[in-house]
Amino acid sequence: MIEIPEPNFSHLLSLRGPYGTFEHAKFAQPRVEHGYCTDDVARVALVLARHDGLATSSDLIELLWSSLHFMEMAQRSNGEFLNRRLCTGDWELPASNQDCWGRAMWSLGTIYARCDEPGLRERARSAFERGAAVRSPWPRSMAFAALGASEFLRVTPNHDVARQLLNGAVAVLDRENVSDHWRWPEERLTYANAILPEALIAAGVYLGYERIVERGLEQLRWLLEMETPRGHLSVIPSGGRGPDESDKIFDQQPIEVAAMADACVRASNLTGDPWWQQGRQLCELWFMGHNDAGVVMFDTDTGGGYDGLTADGPNLNQGAESSLAVLSTFQHARRVAMATL
Repeated sequence: MIEIPEPNFSHLLSLRGPYGTFEHAKFAQPRVEHGYCTDDVARVALVLARHDGLATSSDLIELLWSSLHFMEMAQRSNGEFLNRRLCTGDWELPASNQDCWGRAMWSLGTIYARCDEPGLRERARSAFERGAAVRSPWPRSMAFAALGASEFLRVTPNHDVARQLLNGAVAVLDRENVSDHWRWPEERLTYANAILPEALIAAGVYLGYERIVERGLEQLRWLLEMETPRGHLSVIPSGGRGPDESDKIFDQQPIEVAAMADACVRASNLTGDPWWQQGRQLCELWFMGHNDAGVVMFDTDTGGGYDGLTADGPNLNQGAESSLAVLSTFQHARRVAMATL
């Protein structure tokens, strides 16, 4: 039995800048010139809000506060979010209802639901409610936001604004599968794929739609079966995959693994089926070297995650997205271990 290490935030903390967490790194050094993005800062806030040991680390608490402030500065009065921020602190590009909005909503709902500090919760609630007026035509953006709404409803079940957002997500995400062979609602698998069925499962549970839950579980099972053809996890490569492209393996992105881990945990908690626990364990093992290249996918000293799995081994750059994927996945292993003590 391979022992999964405790989440190690050392590298993530080294990516801090004066305005937030730098997006990219050259090996372990932050690439300051590339600045920041709301996508990644929202991921930081999400992982910290879900961390059981948050209260014991002043550095992590400070990072959560600064990440929340970053999102507040990124949000416009209509609820949308700016995404790109230069290293000077200046913002680029217009605000949008795309993934930066969805990920920010996910993290804001999670801060509100899981953090004990009243100030954090109140500020997250205010930003969430402003953003909940937004709707997006992009399925993944709505899926991210749906998970934030489900977190909000977990502690405030009758919150109308969160319920309306969740119903809006169902309207975008409840789609027929392409075919009996390709049991997926899109012609191609692209990125963060497991987020789509996970959002359906969450929405179905909190809205009481059993059919939606079953559709989400069915799509997730199909995806996990597709991504485990050789007994270990082999996630969809960065170029995506269509029905006739099963020979494409690389490059694989850690975000795909983390998304699958999250979805398997939700399915496991709902159904109690040990098959989903095995899926979660395959995600943890992917980072430990049980993958198509047989290599460890993180820095075992600092916790920094490698940016991709290539045919030649890991891409040794340790950007925020990949490092957060490691942390998020190992958090699940820690919770399971603590529950069995």
